[in-house]
Amino acid sequence: MAKKLDILKAEVLAELENDILPFWLERMQDPAGGFYGQIDGTGVLVPDAPRGAILNARILWTFASAYRVLGRPEYLDAARRAFVQIRDLFFDAEFGGVYWSLNADGRPLDTKKQFYAIAFAVYGCAEYFRATGEEEALELAIKLWRSIEDHSLDVVKGGYLEACTRDWKPIEDMRLSAKDRNDAKTMNTHLHILEGYTGLYRVWKDETLRRRLVDLCEIFMDKIVRTDGHLGLFFDEDWRSQSETVSFGHDIEASWLLCETAELLDDPALLARIRSCCARVATAALEGLQPDGSMIYEDHDSDRHWWVQAETVVGCLNQGWTDRAVDCWNYIRSRLLAPDGEWYWSTDAAGTPNTRDDRAGFWKCPYHNSRMCLEVLER
Repeated sequence: MAKKLDILKAEVLAELENDILPFWLERMQDPAGGFYGQIDGTGVLVPDAPRGAILNARILWTFASAYRVLGRPEYLDAARRAFVQIRDLFFDAEFGGVYWSLNADGRPLDTKKQFYAIAFAVYGCAEYFRATGEEEALELAIKLWRSIEDHSLDVVKGGYLEACTRDWKPIEDMRLSAKDRNDAKTMNTHLHILEGYTGLYRVWKDETLRRRLVDLCEIFMDKIVRTDGHLGLFFDEDWRSQSETVSFGHDIEASWLLCETAELLDDPALLARIRSCCARVATAALEGLQPDGSMIYEDHDSDRHWWVQAETVVGCLNQGWTDRAVDCWNYIRSRLLAPDGEWYWSTDAAGTPNTRDDRAGFWKCPYHNSRMCLEVLER
């Protein structure tokens, strides 16, 4: 088993340093500043594409974390470039929070405040501070955290609402994307608020932040995780479930992110409960595992999405399922790696790559696959 892990570490390090990160350094950096918004599924740059807050924040997290672990100066330069974009262009100096998107020239395009995006900005800024010690990054992360607490926290029924207008008024369409339901609360936003808050708590031991993380763990155990071990996805303000869809990808991702949070909180009783819950969630996720080692995305989508495979590797390692993690990695190596760089968005059941959806774009980012590599190296 130790030999399998040594081989896995060597292979993912090579993938990170020779494929994923060079793709973003060499093909996505805009000489005029920041990062381009899109490379399509065939590998063609779309220089005038809008630039999303989520993509930029994930680039920030990726290169900050890569610099922290591997120490290469070009990673620090890229992280600094992404941080400047968040600080100077995405951050709304008048109302707080971050804009959803910018035009290619850096002007605000969609100014709504989606709390999922703000959580990723917290995540990226906190990791940048962790890697560099630059106080302005921590200060910005705290400002963004407070905007979530001030405008998204449901102090009566618990949890966080999805979105607001630029000036924090109610917004009719709260959907994260066109494929999502228009519901007040979602598993996805709560998972990534948990993730962002965990990153911030790692570098800023604020007591209110700690209480919010405990609350989020309780919400997952009491309201989001279903009796069958799968995650509920969409909820109204009263936490009534609005969908029966199963997302195997989010199941396996949550199964290790929740453990990471509970371990950081240093509460033995909470950690024991979370580990038991996460074992149930990870076991339920295995319903989506295929004989070739891959994981399907949802119960109505048999494609093998890039991010689901990355999270499957980490989630399986977190449960001690080394063989399953290695099998999934071998699927990634044989099917998802694009010959001209990065990973395809997905493959179908036959293993055919999807070239319709982006190689890099609003939702196609370097953080899931880079984080998989970094988690393997640091575990």
